[in-house]
Amino acid sequence: MINGKRIAVVMPAYNAEKTLERTVSELSDLVDIKILVDDSSKDQTAVLSQQLGVRTFVHDANYGYGRNQQTCYREALAAGADIVVMVHPDYQYTPLLVPAMAGMIASGVYDMVLASRILGRGALKGGMPLYKYIFNRLLTAFQNLFLGVKLSEYHTGFRAFSRELLQTLPLLENSDDFVFDNQMIAQAVMFGFQIGEISCPTKYFPEASSINFRRSVKYGLGVLATTAGFVFHKLGIRRAPRFGARGRRIDQQYYERMA
Repeated sequence: MINGKRIAVVMPAYNAEKTLERTVSELSDLVDIKILVDDSSKDQTAVLSQQLGVRTFVHDANYGYGRNQQTCYREALAAGADIVVMVHPDYQYTPLLVPAMAGMIASGVYDMVLASRILGRGALKGGMPLYKYIFNRLLTAFQNLFLGVKLSEYHTGFRAFSRELLQTLPLLENSDDFVFDNQMIAQAVMFGFQIGEISCPTKYFPEASSINFRRSVKYGLGVLATTAGFVFHKLGIRRAPRFGARGRRIDQQYYERMA
């Protein structure tokens, strides 16, 4: 807890058995709630998570990274979290930064905090493939131009959110795939939330999850489509539920409909 705010760490997981224990061991005592959502892994991720004392939820099928996050945030809000930090359990990002990121939210200055691999030049040193680094920089520059903000990176998977942001954004309108992350940032900008960044080292190694070249291209095309949708909605050319106040949100009504 920081400044009276309950902190939850959520971990969207798929085949994370080999790295989960290291991830959980580095979580601060300031974390009040630990949640893992297993997207129907083929290993013992869920069993290990329960053994480590983490609240564990298991999807009955592999629904995708975006749907996994929806479950993560739904359960964190239901557990009473004021601040939610998403940590990938593949140990690519250090959980030691969770208190710093949560503190930026607890200060009331930011609604979303991104742990940037680009600030401090840590991406390539950590082993990020050169083609991914180049795509990262080009897509980031493109989105900064059209979204009207200035971020060092839009593509990190290590993020912190306020409860208000998670209850406001139409997250149920987003993709079940990896582009969910990017859509969420675009939504935050559209709804006027404040976004902060913190430098974060990253590690690329065999056990760390990483999408291949084909899926990277698909993700890149999704980023371009998200940006176009943002611009069209803002100009009134084509309204999209993803960016509108009437879009489907993770809220109490949603729980009742799913009951």
